[in-house]
Formats: sequence, structure tokens, C-alpha cells
Amino acid sequence: MKPIQTFTVTPRLPEKLAKLEDLAYNLWWCWDPDAIQLWRRLSNNLWEETNHNPVKMLGMISQERLEKKAANEGFLSQMDRVSTRLEEYLNAKTWYDFTFGKTDRKVVCYFSAEYGLTECLPIYSGGLGILAGDHLKSASDMGIPLAAIGLLYQVGYFRQLLTADGWQDERYPTNDFYNMPIKEIVDEHGEDVHIPIPFPGRIVYAKVWVVRVGRVSLYLLDTNIPENDPVDRQITGQLYGGDIETRIQQEIILGVGGMHTLRKLGIHSTVYHMNEGHSAFLALERIKTHMERHDMDFRSALEATKAGNLFTTHTPVPAGIDIFPRELMEKYFAEYDEAFNISWEEFLSLGRQNQMDAGEGFSMAVLAMRLSTCTNGVSALHGRVSRKMWQNIWPGVPVNEVPISHVTNGVHHPSYLSYEMSTLYDRYLGPRWLTHPGDETIWERIDEIPGEELWRTHVRRRERLVGFSRKRLQQQLQQRGALPSEVEAAKTVLDPEALTIGFARRFATYKRSTLIFNDPDRLEHILCDPERPVQIIFAGKAHPKDMPGKELIRTIFHLSREERFQRHIIFLEDYNTTIARYMVQGVDVWLNTPRRFEEASGTSGMKSSANGVLNVSILDGWWDEAYSAEIGWPIGSRDILYDDQEYQNRIEAQCLYDILEHEVVPLFYDLSRDGLPHQWIDRMKASMRAICPVFNTNRMLKEYTEKFYTKCKERYSDLNEKDRARAIELSEWKKKVRHCWPDLVIEDVVSNTEGELSVGDDLEVTATLSLGGLDCDDVLVQAYVGLVNANGSIVNGKAIVLERQKTKGKSHCSYKGIARCVTSGRLGFSVRVIPSHADLGCPFELHRIEWA
Repeated sequence: MKPIQTFTVTPRLPEKLAKLEDLAYNLWWCWDPDAIQLWRRLSNNLWEETNHNPVKMLGMISQERLEKKAANEGFLSQMDRVSTRLEEYLNAKTWYDFTFGKTDRKVVCYFSAEYGLTECLPIYSGGLGILAGDHLKSASDMGIPLAAIGLLYQVGYFRQLLTADGWQDERYPTNDFYNMPIKEIVDEHGEDVHIPIPFPGRIVYAKVWVVRVGRVSLYLLDTNIPENDPVDRQITGQLYGGDIETRIQQEIILGVGGMHTLRKLGIHSTVYHMNEGHSAFLALERIKTHMERHDMDFRSALEATKAGNLFTTHTPVPAGIDIFPRELMEKYFAEYDEAFNISWEEFLSLGRQNQMDAGEGFSMAVLAMRLSTCTNGVSALHGRVSRKMWQNIWPGVPVNEVPISHVTNGVHHPSYLSYEMSTLYDRYLGPRWLTHPGDETIWERIDEIPGEELWRTHVRRRERLVGFSRKRLQQQLQQRGALPSEVEAAKTVLDPEALTIGFARRFATYKRSTLIFNDPDRLEHILCDPERPVQIIFAGKAHPKDMPGKELIRTIFHLSREERFQRHIIFLEDYNTTIARYMVQGVDVWLNTPRRFEEASGTSGMKSSANGVLNVSILDGWWDEAYSAEIGWPIGSRDILYDDQEYQNRIEAQCLYDILEHEVVPLFYDLSRDGLPHQWIDRMKASMRAICPVFNTNRMLKEYTEKFYTKCKERYSDLNEKDRARAIELSEWKKKVRHCWPDLVIEDVVSNTEGELSVGDDLEVTATLSLGGLDCDDVLVQAYVGLVNANGSIVNGKAIVLERQKTKGKSHCSYKGIARCVTSGRLGFSVRVIPSHADLGCPFELHRIEWA
């Protein structure tokens, strides 16, 4: 039955409680402990029942209870205090104000397909979304002028249920937007803002909603509105749902629709940050708009807009990249070659690694890299992996010079710290740990926390985790129709005093969730020691189409039901931020076992570290750069990798067992006369002291701002000043270089390498070039010097600029330079020529390099 009219019913709050509505609609409450306590005080049962949703709470709570709270002076006092804190937070002077001043408020626009902000806004699936949510929270804390774009999914990501056989089943509850902390954007007439987005043969409309995240606004696009055809209403139906055509439709809404949304709302930016390749179509829309508004050709508009684009890749394997077939691109972008006035093949080449390969699919990551001035990975190791993975985009460029840098991920501490640990930090570190988490001098005060107080705080969180896990396990058993005896037995699983290991993440095969079960008998010996028991809590979801991932879950499920493991291993269903919070706050050890080089960063270990949890992990992602002997344990080594993956698994599983048997378990149970594990506590403090000031999103945002946002803003401003004259000139110069480069020849190279050179000697190199139609200033000539490996190749070479000496006619130049020999061994050098221009963002972006 369809309604003939719809209307919205809002809670009827007593006048004295009016501030609750403003508090409910700003997600600042989800990382402020006092605000969370306020909602719990209003109704703790409803807080849990609504999945921590204050908006829904206000609609469900009885009028009688509201009136009672309105007459409670203690509650009103707390509400006023929290409201004042929010007001002060929103108006306080921030890091950005102190660094760049109040006048420099040009907005950074951040695009992501998912955002993990809080459990009652389920528009995220995993680490990418959680990272995006933390990005917004820290941008708010630091006062960075940022606006974000995403999609509002009608069913979001799935809810996980396990069958009696342990097989993952999916449920897709519908999101009720009108009972979530989001609001519709309306125009000056009070009408919903609808964004028209061109699709083949039709217009698809997207409704705009807004989420207030402290000082930051997140705008979400929703196609499930009556103005659209039924099929188009499903575009934003499900996060990562549907087929590949649904995916391209979602990414058009995100990228193209997001750009239209910002223009409609009057938000004009020079810097656009693409968090993964899902939003890369925004770069095409920027070019198209520049061409239309400023009467520019395609190449000039590309230079003018590329200057302000930043791309962050989170994917260390090619299989994780969205690649669209030619026919889908033709269906949805057939008019773009005409609008750009370029050939269809030239348009498609924007998304190909090999631009000349007509059979290659259209990669969103490649498109983002080609149309951005900066690209970064999300850890130091991931930066190295990405440079190797994408080397083909820059043929002829040594892998260590591929223009992909890194900014290591961090976490937003207030979102994951337990209330007790936050209180401990306040008491011994002072309030600046919250506002200046990157200040190492603050974290040095960790040593001032009495060991007994830190340990008792942690023990309380473990006890709370065990109680929570028992309750969740009982609920799981009841849902799948278990016997009453099984439900009753769940009340005694886990030991609140036992060493507790946590493993919680997406169940992709490369994360090797079952590595610890490689030798079940040896694992039994470790877990079931009556004097020193150990227990493991697992949680996580497999993608609905990932059958091997589901098999891993079923394997753990069956093992957890074996009699020997029943009290020592449990799997918590429906992993979400609530479960994650209990786990990172309550376990003793955080376990991470990915195949090395396949974890881009990972952040759960950072969250656990802030709560005093120790890491045992493969040296991958962030742990590769964080690890030191006094703060945790590495599984395996950086250098020993085997071609046989099963053999690698066995070797690393045995290493893990050794760590547990000989290091972790004895250290945890080594109690002094006062009943405290002092050496374990020392490691907790060392871990917090080393990890917290570095692996946080304030440091991360500071790095993004100073390393990329400021650079992109300045470069965009330079190229677009004076009616975009420099962008046009750069485009023309690039056109000349592309045309003339085939005629460039390195005619002669002379050096003083006859005989041997000694450490401290100078290597002198002179090169003579025939430049064809290029000028001497159009090129940079370099000697490339380094150690030569067994294959005869220079590895990790260093480029030495050769200075122009003289010209021999219009098209001939000689260049000379000196390199100091600082190490012995077999060295070699070559000479290379690359394009050079003051406005080039990267010397390799023209994909032209000539080697001697």
C-alpha cells in the first residue's frame, strides 16, 4: 500500500531538554566520553537497543521519562555541561588556525565510497571506511576546512548470521534515514535538494543528506527517491552490492554527482582528495567543467585541474582494483570523447597502464593516478609495494623513483579508548594528549602511571569483554535454535583472568585467519595449560561472494566447538564497531597474520596499542615500521619468503607457537609478590609510548595537509592564475615535448672511469645531446649512479644533475657533472634525459625518459 502523502514525525522534547536534539545530530558525541555518558544516563537500555543511536532514542523514549529527566537537576546540569563543551569545541582556535591563520579557509573536498563514523550509521564495510571516518574526526579536531562526499546506502553493509553448521548467512536490514543522525539538505524554499546526474538516455537524481561530524560536514547522495526509475533507485541500495554495472553507476554518482553536489551547495574547492579509486570520475568532471567555464581545450583543462587532485591508494594487489570493460565505458561515457574533443582511444588510455593496449580494461586507480598531482600509499611498506605494482605506468623509471609516496595511516584515539583508559590519560598525561596526540613529550609521561593502576584498569576491561562475549554468544546460540544446555554453557566460556588474544578483521584469505590452527595439537597444548590458560576471541565478516573467506569462518566455528577448545575459543558474529571497541580495549594480545606485502596498513593494532594491548603480527603494513623488540613480537622475518605458500604458512605458524610458548605466555604469567606482571606492564607502557604519538590521525592529517593539501592548493593557484595562462602554456609545452622527443639523441658520454676509482674520488661524467626540436632548458640531464647487482643492473641508484656546459649549434648541448664515490664495490652509471619545466608536478608525468 503506497501512501498518498508522507510526513515526518519528530520527538516532542520538553523545552528544558531542547539541547538534546542539537547534540544528537552532531556526531561529536561519539568520541566525547561525557556526551556518551549523557545518552546512557537518559536511558542505558535504549542506548544499547538502538545500537547507540541518540536520534532514535529520542523518538522511542517515553514522554514520562523525558518529563522526569527535565525535572532532574543533575541530568540538566550534565546536559548543559556537554552542550557547552560542544559549543566551545566548535568555536575553539585549532591547529589549522594557528598554522595557517583564520583567513586561509579554502576547503579540501574528500571523497570516499564508505565512512565508518559510528555504529548507528552503517555505511561502511571495513578498514577503508573506518579510516575515512577517522579522517573526518581528526579534520574536525584540527580545524582543517574539509567537506566530504559519500553515498547513503539504503541497506548499507550486511548483518552476519552463522548457521548451525557455521556457514555465514547475510541479512540486509533497511536503514531508516529519518531515525539516524543525518538530515536532509533543503533549498531556500524548504524543498529537498536533488542533484541531476547525466546517465545514458536519462537523468538520475540524487537527494542530498548531511552528517555533522564536529566542524566537518559529510554530504551523502541517495538515489532512492520517487523521481527516479525503480532500477535507478537501487543504485545506492547496497554498499558494494550488485554487479559490475551497479559498481560503475555508484561511482558515477559518487564522483560526477559529488562534484555537481558541491557546486549546488556553493562549495568551491581547489583540492580534491580521492580516498581509493571509487571516486576517480570526479577528475573527469573537473576537466569537463573547466573546459566549459573557461573555454579551454582538453589538455589545458587537464593540467589546470590535475594540479589540485590527490589520490590515496589502499590496495596492495591488482585484484582489489575496480576495472571496467570497454563496453561499459562506452555505454556510460560515450559522449565524453566528443565533449573533450579527443579520440575515444585517447579517452580510454586515461585508465590504462599501457596506453597503447586497446584490450586493457579501464582502471579507476590508473585514472586517479594519471589525473592527480600526488599519489600515496598508506604505510611505508605499502608505498614500496605500490611503486613496484604500478611501475608500468612510468616505463623506464627505476622502481624507487616511481612517483608514489606514502602517509602511514593512524587512528582517532578518542573513538577507541575505553573510558577508564581515557581517565587514566587525563590524570597522568594531562589534557593535551587529546589535542596534541603527536607530541612525544606528552607520551613520555606514560611512565608516571603507576603499574598497579594501569594493570587494574586493563583487567577491568578484560572482565568486561568476557562478560560482553558471553552475552553475545548466548544470543547467537538462541538465534540459531541451539539447545538450552548449550545456551547455559555459554555463560561460562572464557576466563576473565586468562591471557586473551584477539583476532578481528575482514575474512579475506590473505589475512590467514586460520594460521594459528596449522597444528591444532600444539595449539591445544598452549591454550589448555591448566596453570597458564590462553583463550582467543575471533570476529569478522567475509564478503558475501567470497566463498573461501566463508570457509575460513566455518573452519574456526567448528574448531571452537571441539570439546578441547570450547572454553578457549569463540567466534563473535556480526562484527561491527561495538564488538571492535570491546575487543581492542579488553584483549591482552592483538594477533595479525596476513601474507607479507598484502596488508596495505591495518589500523586495529594501533587502536589496541592505545589501550595497552601488545601486538603479535607479521611484519606487514604499519607494524613493519612500528615494530621494535620492546613493544611487541614479529611473526617471521622481513627477508625470508618461500615460493610454496603452504610451506610459508607452516614455518610462520611454528614461529607463532614459539612466540606464544616461550615469550608471551611466560611473560604474562610471571607475577611478582604483589601479584602484578611487571615485565608485561613495562611492555604495555613502552608500546603506548612508542606507538600512540606516531600512529594517530592527527599526525596523519598534519602530514596530508603539509605534504599534499598545501602543495596541491599552491600548485592549482599557480597554474590557474591570470586566466589559467600557466596551465595553457604547460599544456602547449607538453605537446611540443611529445612531438619532438623521438628526435632526441644522447650522442656521446665521456667519464673518468678508466681504471679504478677510490672511495672519496670524484666520478666525472660529460654527455652530449642532439635535442632535435627541443631547447636546452626543456630537458634535465642526469647521471644515474649506484651499486651493480649480480644481474648487472643498477639498484637503488642516485640521480646526479649534469649542468649545461655549452651549445654546439641550436640543437646540440653538452652537460657535465661530478659524483663523489662514497662506498666501495662494483658501481655503475648511466645517463638519462627527462623533460624539465618549472610547472611540472613530477618529472616523470610525461612518461618520457631517454637512457644512454
